[in-house]
Amino acid sequence: MNTDVEENDDTDTDTAEAADGKPAPAKEPAAEAPKEPATDAAKEPAPESPEQTDDTGNGTRRARRRPRVLAVVLAVALLAAGAVMYAAGRQLRDTPATSNRALTDSAATAQVAGEVTNALGKVFSYSPDGTAATKASAQKLLAGKALQQYAALFGQVEKQSADQKLTLTTHVVRAGVTRLTPDSAHLLVFLDQVYERKGRAASKAAAQLSVTAQLREGHWTIVEITSR
Repeated sequence: MNTDVEENDDTDTDTAEAADGKPAPAKEPAAEAPKEPATDAAKEPAPESPEQTDDTGNGTRRARRRPRVLAVVLAVALLAAGAVMYAAGRQLRDTPATSNRALTDSAATAQVAGEVTNALGKVFSYSPDGTAATKASAQKLLAGKALQQYAALFGQVEKQSADQKLTLTTHVVRAGVTRLTPDSAHLLVFLDQVYERKGRAASKAAAQLSVTAQLREGHWTIVEITSR
Protein backbone atom coordinates (compact mmCIF):
# COMPACT_ATOMS: atom_id res chain seq x y z
CA MET A 1 0.00 0.00 0.00
CA ASN A 2 2.73 2.49 0.62
CA THR A 3 4.11 1.90 -2.87
CA ASP A 4 0.90 2.93 -4.48
CA VAL A 5 0.72 6.14 -2.55
CA GLU A 6 4.23 7.24 -3.59
CA GLU A 7 3.40 6.57 -7.22
CA ASN A 8 0.25 8.68 -7.02
CA ASP A 9 2.31 11.56 -5.62
CA ASP A 10 4.67 11.48 -8.56
CA THR A 11 1.75 11.34 -11.00
CA ASP A 12 0.24 14.42 -9.38
CA THR A 13 3.45 16.34 -9.73
CA ASP A 14 3.79 15.53 -13.38
CA THR A 15 0.16 16.44 -13.94
CA ALA A 16 0.71 19.85 -12.36
CA GLU A 17 3.67 20.55 -14.60
CA ALA A 18 1.62 19.53 -17.68
CA ALA A 19 -1.29 21.76 -16.76
CA ASP A 20 0.86 24.84 -16.75
CA GLY A 21 2.40 23.86 -20.00
CA LYS A 22 5.79 24.60 -18.56
CA PRO A 23 8.06 22.26 -16.86
CA ALA A 24 8.45 23.04 -13.22
CA PRO A 25 11.85 24.47 -12.53
CA ALA A 26 14.18 22.27 -10.67
CA LYS A 27 15.08 23.35 -7.17
CA GLU A 28 18.75 24.35 -6.93
CA PRO A 29 20.57 23.94 -3.73
CA ALA A 30 21.12 27.18 -1.76
CA ALA A 31 24.46 28.72 -2.60
CA GLU A 32 26.87 29.06 0.29
CA ALA A 33 28.69 32.35 0.95
CA PRO A 34 32.30 32.17 -0.18
CA LYS A 35 34.68 31.73 2.66
CA GLU A 36 37.59 34.07 2.77
CA PRO A 37 40.89 32.44 3.46
CA ALA A 38 42.11 32.85 6.99
CA THR A 39 45.11 35.09 7.28
CA ASP A 40 47.69 35.65 10.00
CA ALA A 41 46.36 39.14 10.57
CA ALA A 42 43.06 37.72 11.71
CA LYS A 43 44.84 35.70 14.35
CA GLU A 44 46.87 38.64 15.69
CA PRO A 45 45.25 41.11 18.10
CA ALA A 46 44.46 44.54 16.75
CA PRO A 47 47.38 46.91 17.39
CA GLU A 48 46.82 49.65 19.89
CA SER A 49 46.70 53.16 18.66
CA PRO A 50 49.97 55.15 19.01
CA GLU A 51 48.42 57.52 21.52
CA GLN A 52 47.38 54.68 23.81
CA THR A 53 50.82 53.05 23.55
CA ASP A 54 52.66 56.28 24.27
CA ASP A 55 50.41 57.19 27.16
CA THR A 56 50.79 53.79 28.73
CA GLY A 57 54.56 53.74 28.25
CA ASN A 58 55.01 57.27 29.57
CA GLY A 59 52.83 56.51 32.53
CA THR A 60 54.86 53.43 33.35
CA ARG A 61 58.13 55.30 33.02
CA ARG A 62 56.83 58.14 35.15
CA ALA A 63 55.67 55.66 37.77
CA ARG A 64 59.11 54.06 37.86
CA ARG A 65 60.91 57.41 37.83
CA ARG A 66 58.84 58.94 40.63
CA PRO A 67 60.51 57.05 43.53
CA ARG A 68 63.94 58.00 42.17
CA VAL A 69 62.96 61.67 41.93
CA LEU A 70 61.59 61.59 45.47
CA ALA A 71 64.79 60.00 46.74
CA VAL A 72 66.92 62.68 45.08
CA VAL A 73 64.72 65.46 46.46
CA LEU A 74 64.89 63.94 49.95
CA ALA A 75 68.68 63.66 49.76
CA VAL A 76 69.02 67.28 48.66
CA ALA A 77 66.69 68.40 51.44
CA LEU A 78 68.71 66.49 54.04
CA LEU A 79 71.97 67.97 52.76
CA ALA A 80 70.51 71.46 52.81
CA ALA A 81 69.19 70.96 56.33
CA GLY A 82 72.57 69.66 57.44
CA ALA A 83 74.34 72.66 55.94
CA VAL A 84 71.94 75.05 57.66
CA MET A 85 72.39 73.29 60.99
CA TYR A 86 76.16 73.29 60.57
CA ALA A 87 76.20 77.01 59.76
CA ALA A 88 73.93 77.76 62.71
CA GLY A 89 76.14 75.71 65.03
CA ARG A 90 79.25 77.38 63.69
CA GLN A 91 77.70 80.79 64.20
CA LEU A 92 76.67 79.84 67.72
CA ARG A 93 80.18 78.65 68.52
CA ASP A 94 81.67 81.86 67.13
CA THR A 95 79.56 84.28 69.14
CA PRO A 96 81.43 86.50 71.63
CA ALA A 97 79.80 84.78 74.59
CA THR A 98 80.80 81.24 73.62
CA SER A 99 84.31 82.24 72.46
CA ASN A 100 85.07 83.85 75.84
CA ARG A 101 86.93 81.19 77.81
CA ALA A 102 86.48 83.21 80.99
CA LEU A 103 82.91 81.86 81.01
CA THR A 104 83.79 78.24 80.25
CA ASP A 105 87.36 77.48 81.38
CA SER A 106 87.73 78.03 85.10
CA ALA A 107 91.26 76.62 85.27
CA ALA A 108 92.63 78.96 82.59
CA THR A 109 90.78 81.89 84.16
CA ALA A 110 92.27 81.17 87.58
CA GLN A 111 95.75 80.88 86.05
CA VAL A 112 95.71 84.26 84.32
CA ALA A 113 94.15 85.97 87.35
CA GLY A 114 96.81 84.51 89.63
CA GLU A 115 99.76 85.45 87.43
CA VAL A 116 98.51 89.00 86.83
CA THR A 117 97.84 89.47 90.55
CA ASN A 118 101.36 88.33 91.41
CA ALA A 119 102.91 90.60 88.74
CA LEU A 120 101.04 93.72 89.87
CA GLY A 121 102.00 93.08 93.49
CA LYS A 122 105.68 92.96 92.54
CA VAL A 123 105.94 95.91 90.14
CA PHE A 124 103.91 98.24 92.37
CA SER A 125 105.67 97.41 95.60
CA TYR A 126 109.04 98.87 96.47
CA SER A 127 111.19 100.16 99.31
CA PRO A 128 114.04 102.71 99.46
CA ASP A 129 116.59 99.91 99.31
CA GLY A 130 114.68 97.61 96.94
CA THR A 131 113.91 99.66 93.85
CA ALA A 132 116.45 97.72 91.77
CA ALA A 133 114.64 94.44 92.43
CA THR A 134 111.32 96.08 91.52
CA LYS A 135 112.77 97.35 88.26
CA ALA A 136 114.12 93.90 87.40
CA SER A 137 110.73 92.32 88.07
CA ALA A 138 109.06 94.85 85.77
CA GLN A 139 111.42 93.90 82.94
CA LYS A 140 110.22 90.28 83.21
CA LEU A 141 106.53 90.77 83.95
CA LEU A 142 105.70 93.77 81.73
CA ALA A 143 105.97 94.28 77.98
CA GLY A 144 104.86 96.64 75.23
CA LYS A 145 103.01 99.78 76.22
CA ALA A 146 102.84 98.81 79.90
CA LEU A 147 106.64 98.51 80.17
CA GLN A 148 107.20 101.81 78.36
CA GLN A 149 104.84 103.70 80.70
CA TYR A 150 106.31 102.04 83.75
CA ALA A 151 109.90 102.85 82.74
CA ALA A 152 108.99 106.48 82.12
CA LEU A 153 107.48 106.90 85.61
CA PHE A 154 109.68 104.64 87.69
CA GLY A 155 112.65 107.01 87.50
CA GLN A 156 110.64 109.58 89.46
CA VAL A 157 109.35 106.93 91.86
CA GLU A 158 112.87 105.65 92.50
CA LYS A 159 114.19 109.12 93.39
CA GLN A 160 111.17 109.94 95.58
CA SER A 161 111.47 106.67 97.43
CA ALA A 162 115.15 107.33 98.18
CA ASP A 163 114.61 110.95 99.29
CA GLN A 164 111.49 110.40 101.39
CA LYS A 165 112.30 106.91 102.56
CA LEU A 166 109.04 105.86 101.01
CA THR A 167 107.81 102.30 101.02
CA LEU A 168 104.86 101.23 98.90
CA THR A 169 103.08 97.94 99.40
CA THR A 170 100.37 96.90 96.93
CA HIS A 171 97.76 94.21 97.60
CA VAL A 172 95.37 93.00 94.90
CA VAL A 173 91.92 92.82 96.47
CA ARG A 174 90.25 91.30 93.46
CA ALA A 175 91.15 90.48 89.87
CA GLY A 176 88.27 89.64 87.57
CA VAL A 177 88.85 88.25 84.10
CA THR A 178 86.35 89.91 81.78
CA ARG A 179 87.53 88.24 78.57
CA LEU A 180 89.87 85.34 77.88
CA THR A 181 91.07 83.82 74.61
CA PRO A 182 93.84 81.27 74.10
CA ASP A 183 96.51 83.99 73.96
CA SER A 184 95.05 87.18 75.46
CA ALA A 185 93.17 88.29 78.55
CA HIS A 186 91.42 91.41 79.79
CA LEU A 187 91.07 91.96 83.52
CA LEU A 188 89.53 94.44 85.93
CA VAL A 189 91.72 94.71 89.02
CA PHE A 190 91.03 96.34 92.40
CA LEU A 191 94.07 97.33 94.49
CA ASP A 192 94.79 98.50 98.00
CA GLN A 193 98.06 100.43 98.32
CA VAL A 194 99.74 101.30 101.62
CA TYR A 195 102.26 104.19 101.70
CA GLU A 196 104.76 104.38 104.55
CA ARG A 197 107.17 107.29 105.09
CA LYS A 198 109.80 107.30 107.75
CA GLY A 199 108.53 109.15 110.79
CA ARG A 200 104.93 109.37 109.53
CA ALA A 201 101.81 107.27 109.89
CA ALA A 202 100.99 104.92 107.04
CA SER A 203 98.31 105.96 104.57
CA LYS A 204 96.10 103.77 102.47
CA ALA A 205 94.61 104.29 99.02
CA ALA A 206 92.50 102.25 96.65
CA ALA A 207 93.04 101.94 92.94
CA GLN A 208 91.24 100.34 90.04
CA LEU A 209 93.04 99.22 86.89
CA SER A 210 92.12 97.78 83.50
CA VAL A 211 94.81 95.29 82.51
CA THR A 212 95.55 93.51 79.24
CA ALA A 213 97.82 90.47 79.27
CA GLN A 214 99.23 88.18 76.61
CA LEU A 215 100.37 84.59 76.88
CA ARG A 216 104.07 84.39 76.02
CA GLU A 217 106.15 81.24 76.41
CA GLY A 218 103.59 79.71 78.74
CA HIS A 219 103.30 82.74 81.06
CA TRP A 220 100.99 85.75 81.14
CA THR A 221 102.73 89.08 80.51
CA ILE A 222 101.05 92.43 81.18
CA VAL A 223 101.12 94.56 78.03
CA GLU A 224 98.77 97.44 78.94
CA ILE A 225 97.65 99.12 82.16
CA THR A 226 94.98 101.82 82.33
CA SER A 227 93.90 103.60 85.52
CA ARG A 228 90.14 103.81 86.00
